[in-house]
Amino acid sequence: MVTTAGESHGLGQVAIVDGCPPGLPLSEEDLKHDLVRRRPGQSKLVTQRRELDEAQILSGVFEGQTTGTPIAILIRNQDAKSKDYSHLQNVYRPGHADFSYEAKYGRRDHRGGGRSSARETASRVAAGAIAKKLLHEAVGGLNVVAWTRQVGEIIADIGDPDLITESMVETQADGSPNPTRCPDLQAASRMYQAIDDARKSGDSLGGVAEICASPMPAGLGEPVFDKLKADLAKALFSLPAVVGVEYGAGFELSRMRGSEANDIIVAGENGLPRTVTNRHGGILGGISTGMPLLLRVALKPTSSLPRAQATVDRSGATTEVRTMGRHDPCLLPRFIPMAEAMVALVLADHWLRQSSVRVLSSP
Repeated sequence: MVTTAGESHGLGQVAIVDGCPPGLPLSEEDLKHDLVRRRPGQSKLVTQRRELDEAQILSGVFEGQTTGTPIAILIRNQDAKSKDYSHLQNVYRPGHADFSYEAKYGRRDHRGGGRSSARETASRVAAGAIAKKLLHEAVGGLNVVAWTRQVGEIIADIGDPDLITESMVETQADGSPNPTRCPDLQAASRMYQAIDDARKSGDSLGGVAEICASPMPAGLGEPVFDKLKADLAKALFSLPAVVGVEYGAGFELSRMRGSEANDIIVAGENGLPRTVTNRHGGILGGISTGMPLLLRVALKPTSSLPRAQATVDRSGATTEVRTMGRHDPCLLPRFIPMAEAMVALVLADHWLRQSSVRVLSSP
């Protein structure tokens, strides 16, 4: 279980990870890699807020290993510029949670969106790094890799998702960083230009992230209410800007006949059943089949825009608003480690559940 605390312009972000088994080698260095991937300021395609995002482990680790007790992580905020948001104190920004937060709590933190800011996801990425390490070391080398599949109207040609590695996502042909995190480098170049054009015009773009987890064990997920697909959808929908989640062939299945949609089952090399195709995305009946887990997540364009937009203030008077802070013109590049983190946390949770199952008899 993971819980977080923190606001965009508060003192910092906190994650508490409860339920991690004892004996997992863990250090602050293990959290650094994914935090750097999520960190702002890494290219001109993302917000220029300057945060080191260095995680400090406060509890739950002793002599380099987890103790089984709750792990507390602190990431301090260092570059908040609250004055950039002073004009928003009594104004509701289009596309934001300003009004809905006030409707719920009767007040809100207007500085950078407060709790609704994507700044909160730094703590989730730190927690997800623990889950990713647990999965890789304890679940047969399982890896979770995400990438940018689409930006605006530009769609990458990915091929076999199971063959995509983090190196393909993170680097270009010359070894330099890949700012779009799209492994199709031709599409990545067009995505880069589209995002930069939107940035220069004071606008933003949305897109689609794709996530693959493999090699997957069969049997993860609970019948009915805690289906693996349900928990994955909830986890991914909890991230900012997410407007849709699908797995396998997703909505394409709604246009097929059953004879086209079903994946033919054959005997695998290990003697266990496998399917020739993977339109089911590695989940049947809410339980993993052992085929690669494949998901796609749709993100809306960034709501914070420097151009004028019509709105109202607290009194109901019509006005205009410009968001003057530092924001991503497209959320996809920094969303990739966030998506990986949430998928890894769900898979780790279900693996721990399955590990407690005791089979009394075999069929």
